[in-house]
Amino acid sequence: MAKKLVIKVTAGADAPERCSQAFTVAAVAVASGVDVSVWLTGESAWFALPGRAAEFELPHAAPLPELIESLLAGGRLTLCTQCAARRDITEKDVLEGVRIAGAQVFVQEALADDTQALVY
Repeated sequence: MAKKLVIKVTAGADAPERCSQAFTVAAVAVASGVDVSVWLTGESAWFALPGRAAEFELPHAAPLPELIESLLAGGRLTLCTQCAARRDITEKDVLEGVRIAGAQVFVQEALADDTQALVY
């Protein structure tokens, strides 16, 4: 198993099953002791804002706010710079612990030794 996991989430409420799968895999990896970095891109960018995850519902899925809480407690949660800009989201708007960073940082993380990258 890779020592690090980078997950890019491209789906939000527009593709709820794919979105939920990404956050579930990330939370399970954090709980398993894996170094996890989750990137919010596209429609998942909205989940960087307070209260937005609470609006997400998917039957038989773990509550998104709980999954995000576990990621913030044991991993890293990053909002894509361009995705944030397109939605007029700034650092003052996001949940505590969410950073905003761009493609250069994503590429650096994804290509690091002993790292597995997944895209949902």
